[in-house]
Amino acid sequence: MNILVVDDESVIREGLTRILEGDTFSVDAAKNGHAAIEMLQQKEFDLIITDLKMPGMSGFEVLNAVKILQPDVPVIMITGFATVETAVEAMKSGTVDYIVKPFTPEQIREKVQLALEQRKISVDEILIKKEMDCHHGFDQFIGESREMQKVYRRIIQVAATDSTVLITGESGTGKELAARAIHKNSPRRDQPFVAVDCTALAENLLESELFGHVKGSFTGAVQTKMGLLMVADGGTLFMDEVSNISLATQAKLLRVLQERQVTPIGGTQPVSFNVHLVAATNKSLKTMVTEGKFREDLFFRLNIIPLELPPLRERKGDIPLLIRHFINKFMQEVGKDIRGISPEAMELLESYSYPGNVRELVNTIERAVVLAEGDIIQQENLEMGDVAELSAGFDGFVPTNAEALKEMKRHIRDRSVESVEKAFVMSALKRSNWNISRAAEETGMLRPNFQTMLKRLGISVKDFYGK
Repeated sequence: MNILVVDDESVIREGLTRILEGDTFSVDAAKNGHAAIEMLQQKEFDLIITDLKMPGMSGFEVLNAVKILQPDVPVIMITGFATVETAVEAMKSGTVDYIVKPFTPEQIREKVQLALEQRKISVDEILIKKEMDCHHGFDQFIGESREMQKVYRRIIQVAATDSTVLITGESGTGKELAARAIHKNSPRRDQPFVAVDCTALAENLLESELFGHVKGSFTGAVQTKMGLLMVADGGTLFMDEVSNISLATQAKLLRVLQERQVTPIGGTQPVSFNVHLVAATNKSLKTMVTEGKFREDLFFRLNIIPLELPPLRERKGDIPLLIRHFINKFMQEVGKDIRGISPEAMELLESYSYPGNVRELVNTIERAVVLAEGDIIQQENLEMGDVAELSAGFDGFVPTNAEALKEMKRHIRDRSVESVEKAFVMSALKRSNWNISRAAEETGMLRPNFQTMLKRLGISVKDFYGK
């Protein structure tokens, strides 16, 4: 359980941290509201404990931020005797409880226990709703892991609002599925769901697609065309890979979203529209803002409610469920009777790092079903992509950190050390979206050492990035 403590008094912060860490909770502490909001944007919490009166940003403002960033997380407000009445008002605004200073360790433990029990009841209700609403888009998601339960909860929460959602996650994690689930569980479910892939269109075509154009406004505009913002009016517009929009188009999009009006290219009259905007990207927009490749004001406009989809390697407990689901799906499509999968094949599938995530697993199972000669899928029926080809000589296992690589090389003997190293660096680079610094950090290596290995193996990131 992760708890965030927010208080400008170091004595209170340190005291609460000692009490709660002694009860096996993981505790993060913030000395003010601004620091707390940064933490809320980077990490999921199970409970927030915040002081009511703090300089700069009050506990009320922290509460409002929690309701936006992590709306299902309970908040306990710390208050003095003079502000108990205010704390009671705070409970009407969304806190689950308050505690008056000074308090004893037993009192804080009791408050925390009650808040977490109340949250469990709330989460159970959400999961029951998820089961009841499986025909509303959740049937496309396979997974019972804690990571996926968080995704289900967040989808249900944001579906009830019109707040802009930014879905982040690696390629193949199901960002469009999440967007469709948000739409299908929203009051707009009977209105259009319109998706646009910002990668697939050139800059001038993207503007025409989004905003529309009038006949004769540019070469090739042989007839007037309604933009997708208008096509989706009343429903949901899903903009996939927004990181690929040029800076010039970003400026125009920001203005359109602020004004909620769009003027078609070549037109003179703005037209109002009403859409729930859901955007998605597999890149870090924060990093792109720092690099000057993405507008900061547009980032803040899109990132009102973040939804991060976990990579498959972080929810490996779901892999057997996914495998069974896709075997059943494809054997019906292909017309084969597949009874199961061999232990060796299952071990390979469970140990693989899946740089392509669920999409890669889907393709792997489809090929395996097609190639299987009997009623059991064997290891030789599996083809695991670039990394698998490199790792085929060592049973498909790819080490994910420097220590694991060192240990594997110690036992390789007659097998190719270079193949192991290539698989290791390729897997790390794909997981980090080809960012060398992040790949080195994730594997526990120094950046210069990681770069030296790349150079020795003849691997250039430029040859692979974007593939």
